[in-house]
Amino acid sequence: MRALARCDLWYSDKMSGREDMGIKRILSRGDKDSESSRLRSILLKVIKNELTPRQKEIIMLYYFKGADIADISERLGISQQAVYAAMSRAKKTIYGILKYYI
Repeated sequence: MRALARCDLWYSDKMSGREDMGIKRILSRGDKDSESSRLRSILLKVIKNELTPRQKEIIMLYYFKGADIADISERLGISQQAVYAAMSRAKKTIYGILKYYI
């Protein structure tokens, strides 16, 4: 935990917070209305077709498997900063495309 706190001092992910909750809400299985279903379908296509294999893996572990940054870092054998960076780039790609549908 201490390493993560030190990491936060020099790395900033501007895509966390409200945007992160938006992705989680779109992906939640509780949304059954047609608009949520459409956004979920678009989001899944963006993940599948527009992200790099590493970004896909990190996004899938974080949003679908519920893994935290430390766990993803350990599983993939990369630094937590590398996980943050890949997630940030993936989120920017996702929002760069989703902004046309929202």
